[in-house]
Amino acid sequence: MKKILILLFSLVFLTSTHIRAAETSPLDRLDKIADEALQMTKIGRFEAAKKFLEQFQDQFIEETSYGSILTMDELKIVMMSYNDAIRAINKVSLEPREKMDKVTTFRLVIDAINSHYQPMWTELQEPIMGAFSQIKEAAKEKDRMAYEAALTMFLEKYSLIQPSLKVDLSLEKLEKLDSDISFIDKFRNRIIEDDTQLVQLDIIESDLQHIFDKLSEDESDPSLWWVIITTGSIIVMTLSYVGWRKYRGEKHTKQKEHYD
Repeated sequence: MKKILILLFSLVFLTSTHIRAAETSPLDRLDKIADEALQMTKIGRFEAAKKFLEQFQDQFIEETSYGSILTMDELKIVMMSYNDAIRAINKVSLEPREKMDKVTTFRLVIDAINSHYQPMWTELQEPIMGAFSQIKEAAKEKDRMAYEAALTMFLEKYSLIQPSLKVDLSLEKLEKLDSDISFIDKFRNRIIEDDTQLVQLDIIESDLQHIFDKLSEDESDPSLWWVIITTGSIIVMTLSYVGWRKYRGEKHTKQKEHYD
């Protein structure tokens, strides 16, 4: 029985070790550096954030020197968001909030590339959809001040995730969504003045909600389920074996008593 328990714990340990090893991929290392840059930016330590961004660049060059770990499209998105982030951090005259926005966008891009389930940008669903709901309400009430404020808030939040959408959405869906957002921005005055345009807002809201819902369908880490299933199977097999050994032992004892 003792040997069986040792075997069980060994298998569980090896399973968890496999998962930890998978978490140290090149993209995981880059993801961690990008997160450190964001954390430093959040607390206003811009020099520290700059160092992490520079470290990211060095690490990125090293990781990609032996072969690309990204597609060409992903590479373009990463470089564009990185350049925006490092320029923002280096620009002394830029407001802290603007620095934060650029580094956040960069952080979300790296996560979107590294994550295959529930990317971080989906966490902005509430502020984005909330701002859009305020746009609709203000347009219905013809409250121009509230309408402009809500529209500005929405466009700012959407700009944070737009580069990440390039990673996770098909080109067709992205182009349609970008077209919808451009329509709202370009024809903002017409929308609040013409009630017939409110229908278009409903359509755009539905498209936005669908994107968040689609990316939130699979919230679980597949590797976690692999651990659960594998560990569960090991436990069931072990208990079954222990039960069989016990049954064999009892049967043998009864047979011995019978012959005695």
